Parts: sequence; C-alpha cells; structure tokens
Amino acid sequence: MSNFAFNNPAFQQQDPRNVATYPGAPQGAQGAQAASFQHGTMDAAANAQLEGMYAAPPAGSIETDRMSVEDTVWKTAGLFAILLVTAAVGWVWTLGGLSAPRYDPYGGAAVNMLPWIVGALGGFVLAMVITFTSRKKVRPALIFAYAAFEGLFIGGISAFFEVRWPGIVTQATLATVAVVGVTLALFASGKIRASKKATKVFMIALIGYGVFSLLNLVLMWTGVNQNMFGLFSQPVFGIPLGLIIGVLVVIMAAYSLVLDFDQIQQGVRNGAPRKYGWLGAFGIMVTVVWLYVEILRIIAIARGNN
Repeated sequence: MSNFAFNNPAFQQQDPRNVATYPGAPQGAQGAQAASFQHGTMDAAANAQLEGMYAAPPAGSIETDRMSVEDTVWKTAGLFAILLVTAAVGWVWTLGGLSAPRYDPYGGAAVNMLPWIVGALGGFVLAMVITFTSRKKVRPALIFAYAAFEGLFIGGISAFFEVRWPGIVTQATLATVAVVGVTLALFASGKIRASKKATKVFMIALIGYGVFSLLNLVLMWTGVNQNMFGLFSQPVFGIPLGLIIGVLVVIMAAYSLVLDFDQIQQGVRNGAPRKYGWLGAFGIMVTVVWLYVEILRIIAIARGNN
C-alpha cells in the first residue's frame, strides 16, 4: 500500500535545478563529484543532529503541551496540599482552637457547624459546574476553589467526629490511604481494570445509593428517623445497616478510583492536552474525599454500636 503522505505536492513536484547525474555518465562528471561531496557533508550534519537529539533529555509535558502521568500526579498533589491547608482552617474554626473539647454525652460539645456546611455547599456547587462545563473549557481556578471548599468540609466534619469519637480521624485517614494504595498497586500491576460491564453495574449501584442517601436525609430532616445516622443506624440481623452498606460503598469508591486511573491513562495514551491533567486530579480528589467520609461514618457507626 502506498503512503498517502507522498501525495502531498511537496513530494510530487520536482525542482528543475535537480539534475540526475551519476558517476560514469558521459556528461556532468564534475557535477556528480560535487553532489556526492555535498551529500556526504549533509549526512554528517544529519548524524550529528541525531546524536544531539538522542543525548538531549526527553521532552516533558511542558515542552509537548501533552498530558502525562507525572504532570497529573503533581497537579493532584497540589490540590491535596490546598485541601490540607483549608482543612486545618476548618478544624480550628469548628473547634474554636487547635484541641478538641471533651464530649459530654448529656450536653454534647460546643462545635461550630458553619465550616462543614459552607464547605459542603460550596464544594457541591463547584463540582457540578466543573463537571458540566469541562467539555468546553477546563478552568483550573475553579478546581483550586473546589479543593479549598472541600478542605473546609473535611476539616469541619473531621473535627465534629473527633469530638464524639476521639482518634477516629487517624483511623479513617489510615484506612483511606490503605484503600487508595492497594487500589493503585492493583491497577499498576494490571490485576484490576475498568470494564464496560463493571462500569454499568457501578453506575446502577451509584444511582441507587444516591437515592437511598437522599431519602435518608429527608427522613432525618423531617424527624421521622431521629437516629444520628438515620437509616444507616437501623440494625439488620443485629448488624447496623450502615456497616453493610458501608462495605459496599467502599468497594464502589475503590472502583471509582480505578475509573479515574483508567481515564488518566487513556488521556496520556491519546495525547490529550496538558490542561486535562487538572480534570484527572479533580476526579481523584472527588473520589478520595468520598471514600474518606464513608470510612469515617463506618467507623463511627461501629464505635457507636459498641
């Protein structure tokens, strides 16, 4: 099969100055020698240029303006740095200081819920805007703002749970890091991959869980179910429903991480523009925050049940 690139006029048109001469021709022998010397000089220059290119360091994502795994990792680390800073702010704001007050089972403990509420609402709105406008334009500033609001939310809710169950934040953090690390290791080794069938099951389960969570919030807000975690606190065969659902949700969150890693891998393989690394980092942050909150609730339900 012929190469269609050679249909370009640049390969078809011949320069009339290029005269076909060869050694031993009845005319133009001197021209042939000159052409041979010229080609030898050009070959030497080309070889030197190739050696210089091989010796030079490989082009990175900045030089190629293409998405890379390393660049996405740095973007993800930057977003989590912002989250940790604002989480510290949310923690101090919630508790009114660095240390958590002692919890009184009769009177509770005075904590400020405003950081939790502001962070949750701001993060949700920005997540929707980023998700539905990313096809037209990637806005890193909005992703930075999302990380900041999520930090307030994480700091606030972590402080609230720490007052009620001391040590729970450390437990949830270690468990989250373990799940993320194991999932990343399995994905990197090729032992787990995203598939169309598994993704369909994941989407159905995610929608079902979302409807259940919304119903639970409505029952709690209307006072129909006054348990701290609503339907999640209801026992099923002596086991709180939140523990059963929580395990399934952690598995869902782990698969969501696999989807995030797979999308980043596809973006790198397809040569996506470098700016789309921000969306990959955004997806990982959304999933990790979700995973942390679910693990936090699982541990709280387990410790509260005991």
